[in-house]
Amino acid sequence: MKENKISVVVFDLGNVLIPFDYNIFLKELDSRQKGLGDEFAKKYKEHPEVHHDFETGKSSKFDFLATMMEWTNYQFGEEDFCFQFSNIFSVNEKVANLLPVLKKNYTLVLLSNTNEIHMEYGWSKYGFLENFDKMILSHQVGAAKPDEKIYKAVEEFTNKPPEEHIFIDDIEEYSNAAKLMGWDSITFTGYDRLVSELLLRKINLDGLQN
Repeated sequence: MKENKISVVVFDLGNVLIPFDYNIFLKELDSRQKGLGDEFAKKYKEHPEVHHDFETGKSSKFDFLATMMEWTNYQFGEEDFCFQFSNIFSVNEKVANLLPVLKKNYTLVLLSNTNEIHMEYGWSKYGFLENFDKMILSHQVGAAKPDEKIYKAVEEFTNKPPEEHIFIDDIEEYSNAAKLMGWDSITFTGYDRLVSELLLRKINLDGLQN
């Protein structure tokens, strides 16, 4: 087996480090107005550009909230909406515990399709984020996975060749896009398989507590 050249480990955020469940928010909508959850979900699905434009910074928080207030029939104030819209996350502690182990030997980068509201009201409070040397976020970069631009933003930070990067994402399309960049990648399906895949690649996990 050829020598392992990985020097950069890149993690996705949602459903890798922080599982999320939009049903929590939809149930909150139903508690405000019967049937509002399904009504909102239908509009959100029918207009993916609203989510995408906010996630890539093409639309402002002001514009996004104006649309959200309308779609939720003005059942929320803006601050209340932001809190409830972001109250959907939990932490995969096992995966988070990999970060300080990996940090000893690798550059760690977070690569996430996310938005300003979820960052501010949802996940920015989590202590495991301190392990990352850099966070590359779609709404700040102006591009979302699988766009090549957001992967290039990682390389611009690390200043390392593509083959020294490995990417962990739960969406196969996004992990495959990393392979097209010349990276290695793992499609995340669970902690145990992730550890097995990392060890198979001779990634140093010395000190990992099971």
